[in-house]
Amino acid sequence: MRPLYAFLLLALLCACQVRTQEFEDANDNDFAEFEDDDEFVEASFETSPTAENAETITAEGRGGAGAGPGPGAGEAKLKPPSASRIEQDEDEDGLVEDDDDEFEHFQDEEEFEGYDGGDGVKEAPIDQKTEPKLNIPNIPLHFRTHWDSYWMEMLMVAGLLAYFANFFAGKAKNARLAQLWFSTHKALLEDNFALVGDDGKVEIENPGLVKESESLYTLWCSGRTCCEGMLVELKMIKRQDLVSLLAGLMRPQLDQAHIKIELTKGLMDGFVFAVGTKKTIAKVFKEYTDLSKFCSLVAKPEDRYNVPSGFGVLSEIPEATSSILESRIITALNKYQSYIDYLHISDQFSGPIQQEEGQSTLKQPETKAVLLAGFNLPKHAEMETIKPLLLLIFYLMERLKTYRMSKEGKSKSDKNRLRVEEEFLKSTHAARAEAAAQRREDKRKQEKERVLADEDPEKQRRWELKEQKRQAKKNAPKMKRLAVKSL
Repeated sequence: MRPLYAFLLLALLCACQVRTQEFEDANDNDFAEFEDDDEFVEASFETSPTAENAETITAEGRGGAGAGPGPGAGEAKLKPPSASRIEQDEDEDGLVEDDDDEFEHFQDEEEFEGYDGGDGVKEAPIDQKTEPKLNIPNIPLHFRTHWDSYWMEMLMVAGLLAYFANFFAGKAKNARLAQLWFSTHKALLEDNFALVGDDGKVEIENPGLVKESESLYTLWCSGRTCCEGMLVELKMIKRQDLVSLLAGLMRPQLDQAHIKIELTKGLMDGFVFAVGTKKTIAKVFKEYTDLSKFCSLVAKPEDRYNVPSGFGVLSEIPEATSSILESRIITALNKYQSYIDYLHISDQFSGPIQQEEGQSTLKQPETKAVLLAGFNLPKHAEMETIKPLLLLIFYLMERLKTYRMSKEGKSKSDKNRLRVEEEFLKSTHAARAEAAAQRREDKRKQEKERVLADEDPEKQRRWELKEQKRQAKKNAPKMKRLAVKSL
């Protein structure tokens, strides 16, 4: 079959080749019918001219001779054929088509309008009084080349320039204020701490402020009695952020210095206390665990503890609150009322309230004794004005070291801590019971795997009996026993 297919394919190719050659030959001889006419024209021009043509040629030859000698002057180059010869050729070739019939459609009035006898186009009369109607398209504004077309882009560029200019200016101002605070308090810090600006974790060539962000600077100090260390956080206004700066016009903010001192364990007696502006006190009462669980808001603290108006007090033990708010502290609160934001003393500090997700925490958070303080920095960068506030912090540390509560105060403090622990155990009882059941189940699974791994059938039989008894005891109805007194 394959030779047959090959033969048919070869024959088809040969036929196609022959057909292509014939088509090319036909195209090459499209004008072959005009070859005889060309010979006829050449022969007709070679015949002698008529009398009229002879006179014309003679005149042209003279005109050419008068103009000057030249090649072929006075010679008749073209000899038109005679009329008799043309008629004879027409008779021999057959009928000749009339050329006038070719343009008959131009004479049809319905075919073309506006022609006058085929000589030219007859234009329609134009009314000189009526103006032509022009359709002017509405070009969109953004296709025009005027500068007022780009007002949106110019506003965006101006906004970006303003943002970056404010970023660098605000960043520089925050750095300058933080460095000014540090240079003002550096001597006092070095007198009270062995290490200033060094946390002992990373070696720093030039100890000092650590830049956490463009608006947050930290300083760690250590090497002093009564405390493990002191962390100072300078929280500046976000001057580098133009949006935050504009939002601050609606809600004014101040630069603040937050101080956190971790007291030595067992240094102070157990109590929780806080004093500050009413707005800040209400905020920290909701945020911090120790204040929300141990303290209550004191009504009319101005009359009871002589604190400035506008200040609030959170107290656990009234005895401890009265001892802390002594005359020196009250004097400092009245003198620096505009700079003091809050003072927070606690032996049960565990940070902000944790938002529980999923299962409850089965272990109480770790607590520690701390002294927290928040101060507002002066608006005109007069850091010498708030320098005594750091001395107030050192005085409170020494005061907590020496102060001791009475037996009644300690007893109340212990009861409060026991109450908080019981509340925590009750809130986590279900979670702890579930965790204990899970531990028992894991223990039984391990025991079962160990027994099944052993090839001793007697041990497996004893374990199965033991498991059956446990399940029967678990599923049995519980009976309540009643004690009956004998007569």
